[in-house]
Amino acid sequence: MDNPTRSTPIATDSAKRTYNKWVNNPVLEDYALRYAPKSFRRWSEFAVASSAIGGIAYLADFAIGGSIAVSYGFTNALCAILAAAVVIFLTGLPISYYSAKYNIDMDLLTRGAGFGYLGSTLTSLIYASFTFIYFSLEGSVMAQALTLFFRMPLAVAYLICALLVIPMVIYGMTFITKLQIWTQPIWLALMGLPFVVIFAKDPDTFSRWVSFAGNSPYGSQFHFISFGLASGVVLSLIAQIGEQVDYLRFMPDKTRATRNRWWLAVLLAGPGWVILGAIKQLGGTCLASYIAPKVGLHKADEPILMFNEAFSQFIPSTFWALTVATFFVVLSQIKINVTNAYSGSLSWSNFFSRVFHAHPGRIVWLFLNVGIALALMEWGVFGFLNAVLGFYSNVAVAWIGAVVADLVINKNLLKLSPSYVEFKRAHLYNFNPVGFGSMLIASAVSIAAYFGAFGKTAQAFSPFLALGLAFTLSPFIAIITRGKFYIARENPFLAMTPARTTDTAAHSRCGVCSHDYEHPDLAHCPYHSNTICSLCCSLDKDCHDVCKR
Repeated sequence: MDNPTRSTPIATDSAKRTYNKWVNNPVLEDYALRYAPKSFRRWSEFAVASSAIGGIAYLADFAIGGSIAVSYGFTNALCAILAAAVVIFLTGLPISYYSAKYNIDMDLLTRGAGFGYLGSTLTSLIYASFTFIYFSLEGSVMAQALTLFFRMPLAVAYLICALLVIPMVIYGMTFITKLQIWTQPIWLALMGLPFVVIFAKDPDTFSRWVSFAGNSPYGSQFHFISFGLASGVVLSLIAQIGEQVDYLRFMPDKTRATRNRWWLAVLLAGPGWVILGAIKQLGGTCLASYIAPKVGLHKADEPILMFNEAFSQFIPSTFWALTVATFFVVLSQIKINVTNAYSGSLSWSNFFSRVFHAHPGRIVWLFLNVGIALALMEWGVFGFLNAVLGFYSNVAVAWIGAVVADLVINKNLLKLSPSYVEFKRAHLYNFNPVGFGSMLIASAVSIAAYFGAFGKTAQAFSPFLALGLAFTLSPFIAIITRGKFYIARENPFLAMTPARTTDTAAHSRCGVCSHDYEHPDLAHCPYHSNTICSLCCSLDKDCHDVCKR
């Protein structure tokens, strides 16, 4: 062990750190590893909220709703969708608020919410897996549409769906904001119109829908175990709040004049995403019951078949009905997969910067994320929809539960967590047992339950077990440790910007890369005997954290 009484080593290499053109370009990089500075947050509350809401245009909600309706019947699907929506909304609210207030993404928020600097590396992997799993599911839905319309091989359609997204994501928030805002009215009209026509032309659709039993051995009646299994599939979407946060971090500062619209934007674009998500899932159960007699139960959860049949109810031409359905599916999947690819590039950037102390740029990890998603598509992940999402939800719920418990209970009720969110390596312990430990324990127990270790009931409700354990263990461990693993040393720059939501524009120069940064992104480095920005601090592999001894 190093002798804590010896003098602090000082860097002898005076060469300045340099970054390549991709990292130096804020439009391409989009502050992938940093606090989003006030100078870059030029968008209005409406623009940020519209971009975030546009990112949930995906049709996997229809596929999920259709899948659980076919497997467990309408009643269990309805109860599962509503129960999961309540959980997702309540857990998404504090995460959205703190992200928008401190202008940080999910990874940076997790670091300061009980996980520590390296402890959140694992959650970066969890989040990255969410983005490429859902990219592959959404890409599979789009590929089904392309295959049906163009009669191309499915493998070729998968490749097209993956490559099509890459150029749109290279320019990050700058391009994605425009894409989401301009396509939003078209998407909303095409999604809602078929339901109006179907119920107007065939009023009996409603009775067939609510009595739909699918493959369930219990018919359309409520069954406790089936409800739990269906809830687990829907709860896998709890990690979607991370993608909402990737947009919300660009919210303008909240002021007295903008307070109401700031809160409205955060609520709608943050936890409010699940309201539209639940509506789409219910729409999926409806369309699955509608087309099942025509295409069979095994294909009733495919969105392209759902909307092809729906559009054909008011478009007499078979060709044009399929054309409109294909356009709608492709538009929807592009809107969501630019978000999946973008968020994936951020999470991989955070992961590899801590593992390898290097950052070649967000764009490099964009290709990695899309490549993994393409491999999953070619493997046929859509055919294992319920199994994949049911298993994933255990880990995702444990992670989100631990973060929320820290933000709500430890920070506000117990006052054991700092009142602000610290995300910089220079001021965090590598591991904080409060969040990191509670997530590991909750995940392990719930996964064991998922595989039947504690009986059928615990197996069906394993995600709820993960949530309960995370909420219980986080404050328990915080009390045991007395909150001493949150802050490794005080941040002198915090005193310079006490009102983080009203005065964040003060700048100082990083002594390592010689660029100017706003104070929330800076720390003092005794190794370099200078001010250092959060990215240079993350990438330094020679200092060995001497600042925290």
